[in-house]
Amino acid sequence: MLWLMQPVARRLNLLDHPQGRKDHEHPTPVTGGLAILVGCLVAFFFVQTSSQTLQAFCVAAVLLVAVGLYDDLHDLRWYWRVLAQSAAALIIIFWGGVQVEQIGPVFGLGEMSLGWLSVPFTVFATIGIVNAMNMIDGADGLAGLLGLAALAMLCAASIYAGNELLAMRLSVLCGALAGFLAWNIRLPWRPRAKVFLGNAGSALLGLVIAWVSFRLTQNPGHPVNPVLALWLLPIPVMDCLVLIVRRLQEGRSPFSAGRDHIHHLMQDAGFGPTRAALWLTVFSLLSGLLVGQAMRLDVPHPLLLAAFLLLCVGWYLLTRDRARAVAFFRALRRAPPQGLETGPVDRQP
Repeated sequence: MLWLMQPVARRLNLLDHPQGRKDHEHPTPVTGGLAILVGCLVAFFFVQTSSQTLQAFCVAAVLLVAVGLYDDLHDLRWYWRVLAQSAAALIIIFWGGVQVEQIGPVFGLGEMSLGWLSVPFTVFATIGIVNAMNMIDGADGLAGLLGLAALAMLCAASIYAGNELLAMRLSVLCGALAGFLAWNIRLPWRPRAKVFLGNAGSALLGLVIAWVSFRLTQNPGHPVNPVLALWLLPIPVMDCLVLIVRRLQEGRSPFSAGRDHIHHLMQDAGFGPTRAALWLTVFSLLSGLLVGQAMRLDVPHPLLLAAFLLLCVGWYLLTRDRARAVAFFRALRRAPPQGLETGPVDRQP
């Protein structure tokens, strides 16, 4: 699908043009999200059995991808994007029956129903995860690798919890995302990405992660604690939360542009896009696997939640001084392999 959409992208001007803060050298198709969606829809409806829950998810995904493509073409205002994300969340809630109904295990309190707060909380959580993935999509391979790591761990959690059907569907999504990364990540013989996710793709990725996380953490028959979901996606969630707080303190919109994301700091410290993406992905994988094992060893869930909050507070304190944060990453950096990096790229706010 990525290959087939190359001429379509240029004919419809579905391209990310080098301008402003965008440092890539050539107009690049933003059809990654559309190709992933089409590939998955074909697999879901022509290879696997369908269900009302899956149908609702696919409709919500089509909505977000359509709005994302329009945004890639015409640069929508943030409130229109949030409105579309809210509509997608309501589709998976009322049509698909997937929502956050209890959060008791997070605080070690057993069953603790949200009641009438369930719907607004699910909408809020969906919007948060979608925008976290959008905000982290600022370097070649970064959002794709972090998303693939999260989906692979969610697939493993599905198998462990006994939900083999969900694991099978997740394997399709993992395969589609891996196929996208083959076109998106920088390689020694390819110094730049051939296609981007675009706003459509990052929104789709966020919706997938939210939908799967809700299904795993809210199904009494396949219990997975909600705390685990935070540790499967630590970098985008932490980066998003800290930036929202900092931008509000500065009197700016949380959706405003800026070179204050974690990958920007790493690039200023000398990391290339591929190296930064790999480092952050390894951190995500280690975090998810360690917390998963901690839960198997009956480490109190409130302690794991507190650890995540401490991670966010630590990141906030470290990045209060940009020079200090850059120095921290410079201390971690090692010389990149020859031919692997070709310099930074910055696309998303």
